[in-house]
Amino acid sequence: MQVLVATDITNRVIGTIAYKVSNGEGHIRGMAVRPKHQGAGVAAALLGQAESDLRGLHCTSVRLDTTRPLNRAMRFYERNGFRRTEEVAAFFGMELLAYRKQF
Repeated sequence: MQVLVATDITNRVIGTIAYKVSNGEGHIRGMAVRPKHQGAGVAAALLGQAESDLRGLHCTSVRLDTTRPLNRAMRFYERNGFRRTEEVAAFFGMELLAYRKQF
């Protein structure tokens, strides 16, 4: 598992993303950006770096899972080339929705 951290000019953590490679495919495990910094490009920069790293590890696709209440996150992923798959799992009583992006 790799974790990338975004910091502000005072070195305060403002965002993170974690990813790993499994069976030749990248998997984004989690991403978060502090509310004050949402919409400022932090998430896009973190995602872009994670995708670049995964391509460098010879992945041809990346997947992630999210839950239905995270509508803003789902729109962000879709704007960044992720497409929802048919895969749905259970996550503490909520649907866990799968997204995938081909490189």
